[in-house]
Amino acid sequence: MKFRPLAISVGIAGLLALAACGGGPGGTKGDSGLRAPASSRAAPSASSGPELPADAKPEARASASAAPEEQKDTSAAQISTFALDVDTASYTYARRTLQEGRWPEPGQIRPEEFVNAFRQDYAQPRDDGFTVHVDGAMMPSHNQAVLRVGLQTRASDAAARRPANLTFVIDVSGSMAEPGRLDLVKQSLHTLIDQLAPGDQVSIVSFSDEATVLASMTPLAARTELHAAVDQLTVAGSTNLEAGLVTGYEQAAKAFRPAATNRVILLSDGLANQGSTEWRSILDRVKEYAGRQVTLLTVGVGRDYGDQLMEQLADNGDGAAVYVSTQEDADKVFASQLPATIELRARDAKAQVVFNPSAVAGYQLIGYENRALSTEEFRDDNRDGGEIGPGHSVTALYAVRLKPGATGQLAQATVRWQDPDTRNPAETSKSVDVGALTDSVWEKAPVRLQVDVVAAAFAVYMRDREAFGLNLPTLGEQAKRLAGAAEDPMVTELAGLIDKARSVG
Repeated sequence: MKFRPLAISVGIAGLLALAACGGGPGGTKGDSGLRAPASSRAAPSASSGPELPADAKPEARASASAAPEEQKDTSAAQISTFALDVDTASYTYARRTLQEGRWPEPGQIRPEEFVNAFRQDYAQPRDDGFTVHVDGAMMPSHNQAVLRVGLQTRASDAAARRPANLTFVIDVSGSMAEPGRLDLVKQSLHTLIDQLAPGDQVSIVSFSDEATVLASMTPLAARTELHAAVDQLTVAGSTNLEAGLVTGYEQAAKAFRPAATNRVILLSDGLANQGSTEWRSILDRVKEYAGRQVTLLTVGVGRDYGDQLMEQLADNGDGAAVYVSTQEDADKVFASQLPATIELRARDAKAQVVFNPSAVAGYQLIGYENRALSTEEFRDDNRDGGEIGPGHSVTALYAVRLKPGATGQLAQATVRWQDPDTRNPAETSKSVDVGALTDSVWEKAPVRLQVDVVAAAFAVYMRDREAFGLNLPTLGEQAKRLAGAAEDPMVTELAGLIDKARSVG
């Protein structure tokens, strides 16, 4: 069916009036007139999982109340700052929910995770820093545009990476008996153990009512012992998540190797119901160990899933949150991604985008509500950012309202990060002019940019039942067209999910 330009025209106007938000990477070099200071961070929201106590730390409370930000007027706020984030759990869990005929909970929808779930094809840097990619396109509505800021790290050869100490903390509570939970976890662990390198070491901790160490830190030369420990995993009892994490971090701390990557990997449905179930106690412990350079990866499983807790754990643990529901998902995470991305490229990575007020009347970041930072915190290296691994891309989309007849520089994007070992800070930047914007997003923009716009709009629609003035039929038409152009199974899947949402909603 032919795409209807009028619907899109109304759409971008709706976006700019809508409360959305977002984040991704940015960079700024040159043009000191548009250069800005640094940033500070707010945290995510909690709609499922443990209750937030009234005196919870600021990060956790901000997380619980994060709401889409309003459009910013450049006369008052020309700078957008946020911590980078490579989480994708929101997209993967929403996919499962829709496929089961359920509408996702609005609080579990994070638009930036939908965008970051898709391939971007940005150029990689030659060193261990970032490349900054900035482009955009005009929307049919007068003076409206979309701006994309993309950050990319260099991929690594798994055989050449530094050794790793990995501590697996595995939920074996009663809820993990559901098919697609513990059975999937065990299969995935067997696969990963066979993928790891000889210099790596693994510890395995299980938890239900209490935590049990099934294998203290064991060299990969003893794979047989590790496989036997995985085979011991059986379901029983309640979910004492705190006990599991504390024991896991204790094991990681005992075996800490300064020259290795030290990481705790939590595999759970995130539904804590025993021990300390308050966010403050759990998150504070995780943050403490993150300060000792033990990072956290959360891997979510299960139909009922504590999304907000798992995401907050990952944020506070200087890590990432992913979700798996099928063997294909698990193979992608454990057999492909994890062995190649165990080490870090950047610690406390932050982005800042400075808009030119002579060209831009207003802007709105789509997603990243819980990663927002103040301008001053951008160059405050004591403030938390995001941890980024090899070969990762981070994308931020902005809805931009241009001033009539706008010319010259549109915006400048800068990414700042710390070296994982030395903690020395570094920055790189890139700017874009109004004249570089593609004339029409749906006709001339790069296919990957169009996919990003559809993915973001779909997420915002599921969260707010309104997305840039676009409806599901229109989004579906665009997704189907792009599926053919991109020749990417994930874009085909996105088109199918939009169709599914039409029948569910």
